[in-house]
Amino acid sequence: MRREMPPTAGLPLSPRELFGAGGGFSRAALEYLDARHGALACSGTACLVLILSALHRLTRRRTVIVPAYTCPLVALAVAHCGLDLRLCDLAADRLDFDLTALARLCDKDTLAIVPTHLAGRVARVAPVKHIAQGCGAFVVEDAAQSFGARRSGRSVGLEGDAGFFSFAAGKGLSLYEGGLWVAREPALASAIERAQNETLAPDAWRELRRCLELAAYALLYRPVFLPWVYGRPLRRSLKKGDLPEAVGDVFPADIPLHPVGAWRQGVGRRAISRLSGFHRQTKIQAERRLAALDRLPGARVFRDTADEEGVWPFFLVCLPDRQSRDRALNRTWGAGLGVTRLFIHALPDYGYLRGRVPPEVCPNARRLAAHSLTVTNSPWLDDAGFERILALFRQALA
Repeated sequence: MRREMPPTAGLPLSPRELFGAGGGFSRAALEYLDARHGALACSGTACLVLILSALHRLTRRRTVIVPAYTCPLVALAVAHCGLDLRLCDLAADRLDFDLTALARLCDKDTLAIVPTHLAGRVARVAPVKHIAQGCGAFVVEDAAQSFGARRSGRSVGLEGDAGFFSFAAGKGLSLYEGGLWVAREPALASAIERAQNETLAPDAWRELRRCLELAAYALLYRPVFLPWVYGRPLRRSLKKGDLPEAVGDVFPADIPLHPVGAWRQGVGRRAISRLSGFHRQTKIQAERRLAALDRLPGARVFRDTADEEGVWPFFLVCLPDRQSRDRALNRTWGAGLGVTRLFIHALPDYGYLRGRVPPEVCPNARRLAAHSLTVTNSPWLDDAGFERILALFRQALA
């Protein structure tokens, strides 16, 4: 029977976690982070909308600075709030902002700067805060891909003024869709709560759909079922040459804004008790496999520094050039091995975002998009499967 690896190391749900009392996820998630102020919304994108809406009510500023290489949903959230997007290029050697470029972009109209903890790695927030303080801007940490990541023992998302996490399908912990926002100071938390109370409205039909999707996720997020629910749509998109569709990069402009129902919250509350153990398991596996990826000729894997403890849903790997990256993908993408791409483009290069994203020059972001791929860190990918990926990559790099 064919098996398919997921592109990320998501926490599989146990059938018994589908049954029991509902509610309580917000409190459990905040306790997991050791955070005091925050609440649950229907997605990480919705959380960003609530945060930006609250910040905009506190000041007339309108500009939000985000990385040029990030999820297109970030751009859609800024547009939804009626704010102005400004892109900052990445540093040449990290997933962080180019700080020189960031300082140049900030001015008296800068409302917020959004450092991003991308791919489970930990962004450097302190220098961003220093620049933000110089122009009077807020810092909002995008930790959508990094729930559980820490710096010096403290959760990401808590160093800036506010932050948000995602519990979408395939994340470490999934409610199928869901998000948590956090705020450092009580006053800002109260402002975000007011925005939430005024913005989120019950949506029974959408919540019913999410419940059914979460139940299906609990059943079908297994290697024996993934060829049908993940692999077949992926290979269909690849055959058509629709790469943004293949990685799920295309999103509608309409952003759902509703509460998460009690049943899904209860599922998440029961599952979160296993998350620390799952993160330890994937970290041990990642540490064993990082050295092998490092030995690939010309390859570079993004990893943590001494005070950082990220999470490992997948490895973000840069190959020497676009040609070798494409050869590696041609041998592995669609082969059921859990190899894919994070985002297809830098933000200015998505056709459907034109008019919402300014046409900025961002060579480092574009280079990352052109040279990178991801390799799953799912525990279901055994050593033989990982060795097969390495062999195919070596062929591509020869």
